[in-house]
Amino acid sequence: MAETTFAPWVYCPSLTRYERWKTRAVRIGDIGIGGDNPIRVQSMTTTDTMDTAGTVAQSIRMIEAGCELVRITAPSKKEAENLAEIKKKLVAAGYKTPLVADIHFTPNAAEIAARIVEKVRVNPGNYADKKKFDVREYSDVQYEAELERIRERFTPLVRICKEHGTAMRIGTNHGSLSDRILNRYGDTPEGMVESAFEFLRICRDENYHEIVLSMKSSNVQVMVQAYRLLVHRMMAQSWDYPLHLGVTEAGDGEDGRVKSAAGIGALLEDGLGDTVRVSLTEEPEFEIPVARALVDRYATRYGHRHIPDVSSSPLLGRGAGGEALDPFSHVRRHTHEVLNMGARHVPVVMADLSAKEKITPATFFAWGYRYSVPLDKWNITDQACDYAYIGTNTIDFEIPGTLGVVQDHATWLLNTSKDRHYPFIQPNDYLNGVEQHPQFNLVYATLPDLDAAFIAKLKSDPSAVLLIDTYNAHGMAEQRRLFLELMERGCETPVIIGHAYGGITKDELVLHSSTDMGPLFLDGFGDGVFVADEDGGREDLVCRTAFGILQATRTRTSKTEYISCPSCGRTLFDLQETTARIRARTSHLKGIKIGIMGCIVNGPGEMADADYGYVGTGVGVITLYKEKEVVKRNVPSEHAVDELIELIRQHGDWVEVTN
Repeated sequence: MAETTFAPWVYCPSLTRYERWKTRAVRIGDIGIGGDNPIRVQSMTTTDTMDTAGTVAQSIRMIEAGCELVRITAPSKKEAENLAEIKKKLVAAGYKTPLVADIHFTPNAAEIAARIVEKVRVNPGNYADKKKFDVREYSDVQYEAELERIRERFTPLVRICKEHGTAMRIGTNHGSLSDRILNRYGDTPEGMVESAFEFLRICRDENYHEIVLSMKSSNVQVMVQAYRLLVHRMMAQSWDYPLHLGVTEAGDGEDGRVKSAAGIGALLEDGLGDTVRVSLTEEPEFEIPVARALVDRYATRYGHRHIPDVSSSPLLGRGAGGEALDPFSHVRRHTHEVLNMGARHVPVVMADLSAKEKITPATFFAWGYRYSVPLDKWNITDQACDYAYIGTNTIDFEIPGTLGVVQDHATWLLNTSKDRHYPFIQPNDYLNGVEQHPQFNLVYATLPDLDAAFIAKLKSDPSAVLLIDTYNAHGMAEQRRLFLELMERGCETPVIIGHAYGGITKDELVLHSSTDMGPLFLDGFGDGVFVADEDGGREDLVCRTAFGILQATRTRTSKTEYISCPSCGRTLFDLQETTARIRARTSHLKGIKIGIMGCIVNGPGEMADADYGYVGTGVGVITLYKEKEVVKRNVPSEHAVDELIELIRQHGDWVEVTN
């Protein structure tokens, strides 16, 4: 079928109106994915698949937590065969939740599983393809010969699935692209999409369409770009296969939740996604409430306040610096410099202290500053806010030397000393020409404020920084529309992305802010972040979340990043315990990325941009990596963390903990 030509940014039904992309419905046992079905939530067992009782018990805990599909690894024929016993015992216990067999390297295991469970997941990079980290050139003839070999190995599984009514997920992992794909397309979203399409074309040739697609990566930018490109390419060919969403190796705790919410949320916001798995290095039943909290926000998203449509012009979003809206790559919006904001600077973090009755040095403890009375000095952490909005409050003590203070305009005017104090100005006051600071003025705005006169004044004002806000239920889209308006009009004013939250739990605060603001940073928008917690009393959480959003979107690094898999039946050590031990020893290493992988399946690839890797390669043995290169093999697990520390030390990245 000939491809339809689409504008380069088209990857969803609308950039301004919430609407789910209508995919075909795929039956998986008694439930449907895609079509008019709700967004499904799923997870994966972490038990040994040969431990029937343990796997059944864990599956039941997952189901009772709300899991709608249970995925179980089947790395060999014996595990695939045991799926029948697991299914039998679940049914006997009254549970008919569809089971998914997770397959990587073994076509014969997949062919067995496809006759037993309701769905199989295959990884195109591993299934019948070569992954030896070879660098070579493939001629067109050689490339086609490899494709033909894959067709011969893959077609039997397709026919079995078709015969037995078994669905299939073709799940591309960024970290396990085949050598052939890497050598032709590179380590790119395009390579990920083509890897899936090679297998999808075989399915289509067999007239088999019970297919779900996924594009997973531990790098949130790559993950979002790959899914968008996948949909764009499908739209061009009038394909409509459902999407399984997930950020792989997201980690644990708040970091894993922020990272998952930013990536998955970026797609859900645009109406993409038919089923979701949140991959946390925690017990799988703990993943379900997180996934459910993300999905449930969109059940009532329809009918939000109107957001003006974007232009159909190919210049949509093109800024004065020549950059254009490109959903398939990260290009930061071009802005001019105001103090330490905009231009080349990393996004700033602004604290909201406006609701405080009185501001004391202790107020700043939650925001990364520690005041030592004996030394009469401030100690500043790596996650210290850059600015504090204090509203009508005043400060009667010496503030840290790196901190800027923003006050409501009327209060600021009364300051006798305005050193590092700046005004917060409302839109009408700004247009009316109130007194300004010569270096920095924070100007409040929502999308409706951006008329011609307002933007004209911004363009002539080198001291203005916008603090944008939204009251729209579809807030991310409205704020994105604001950025596009600025870019179309050639306005290079830096922008701090603001969003206020009230009446929600701590978990909801983390997930909602990451979903609302993370996608904007992924698109290259935003020169700062301002999370306002109207409920108060959670400043330390808000601070960690703000910095976490920037770290997850790879726009500002402020701490060690852990790329850790969620564990499964292939895992060769206790991931949760090991991750906690490594974190306890290394969390002070700012800017270092450490991959912690339970097995070799996605290890070297998913750690592609990690500085160091810790991978289970046998029972009780670990392989250590420096980037993609093996440094030490068969390290006994009881010594492996110490050996990892020594490896970091040898490469000059170790620093001692300071109190």
